[in-house]
Amino acid sequence: MTKVGNLSQTYLRFLNLASAVRGLPTLDAVEERVFNGLAAIWATGAKVTVLEAMELTADTSPTTVHRRLKSLLQKGLIQLREDVSDNRVKYVEPTEAAQTYFAKLGQCLDQAARG
Repeated sequence: MTKVGNLSQTYLRFLNLASAVRGLPTLDAVEERVFNGLAAIWATGAKVTVLEAMELTADTSPTTVHRRLKSLLQKGLIQLREDVSDNRVKYVEPTEAAQTYFAKLGQCLDQAARG
């Protein structure tokens, strides 16, 4: 099989494994895009304000993103923390449930890569 074929099979294995994981919150497409965008920023160690998060996806209105942030908050995947010097600024931070979510998906990716 070609390298492209191997990589596509790895990705398909990952999708199958990820869909079979129990206990992960179900995210709609917009929630997933917002959450993944936040995760990419968190991975660099940077903080993300609510206003910055609302501008993460160019193809989604800030109002829609704000609704999805509320949904992610209700699902326990994010928390909001006020800035210590300006209580009007709120940071979006991952919760322990978010770390567990990423860890389970990471396990799926690792397992898919091993074949």
